[in-house]
Amino acid sequence: MFKRLVATLFILLINNFASAEYFDYSKYYNQLTIKSPKAIIYDADSGDIIFQKKANEKSSIASLTKLMTAMVLIDSNLDLNEKVKITKKDQDRIKGTKSRLWLGSELTRKELLSIALIASDNRAASALSNSYPGGKKAFVQAMNVKAKQLGMDDTSFADPTGLDKNNISTAIDLVKMTQAAQQYPIIRELSTSSYYEAYIKNKKIRLNYNNTNLLVRQGLWDIDISKTGYIREAGKCLIMQTKVMDKPIIMVFLKSYGKYTRTADAKRVKKWLESVHMQANLASK
Repeated sequence: MFKRLVATLFILLINNFASAEYFDYSKYYNQLTIKSPKAIIYDADSGDIIFQKKANEKSSIASLTKLMTAMVLIDSNLDLNEKVKITKKDQDRIKGTKSRLWLGSELTRKELLSIALIASDNRAASALSNSYPGGKKAFVQAMNVKAKQLGMDDTSFADPTGLDKNNISTAIDLVKMTQAAQQYPIIRELSTSSYYEAYIKNKKIRLNYNNTNLLVRQGLWDIDISKTGYIREAGKCLIMQTKVMDKPIIMVFLKSYGKYTRTADAKRVKKWLESVHMQANLASK
């Protein structure tokens, strides 16, 4: 009997959440702790900003960049099944990061895109940009054109990997990027895949990759879009579009420095949203 009552209350709660035209979250802000220095929580259905914290301040965005890289690649209509070779031009000369993609390795664009979105491999993202007509320079120009088309007026890109600290955006602009990326089925699929196995035929090696987002790897959340990022100047960053009580919610966390701060913030937001609407539903009885 008690379980049935709880289930009924939860269904009413979801319906109330889904049908409400506007909900004043500000009355409940004292119940929410977000430790990331910059953040935004956004209702993707209604277009309402649920919560924001320095959301208009510019920040280096690290590998969140790769969502834009993926969109520009797909927009180019280049053959995703065509093989691309990893060359010296793809080595990281900004931060000196390493990659398991050896020089001379040949992978299809789709394989490189998978590795770039799932494992955030910088060499994979670089190779994709170098395979673009006009090379990396033209690719970055296309990234900035795309940003302007999306109304990301406080955003600029300097490279396709996110290693360059001059890849700059704001939490509000990144909501726009997330909404745009969500329109690409292949980006939704790959960015939320927990695992990927690549076989590099010409090198006869098999590589296993795990998603950089702990919440994706755990498989307990309904996530539509995901991307993490980290360089020293950007801190630890996270973009997600997920569902909370069957409602699409975009979360952006920037400049985090604790190992688990960004994912802990996401968990706190989810728990807070569920609690707030439970409280509101009970208060309306």
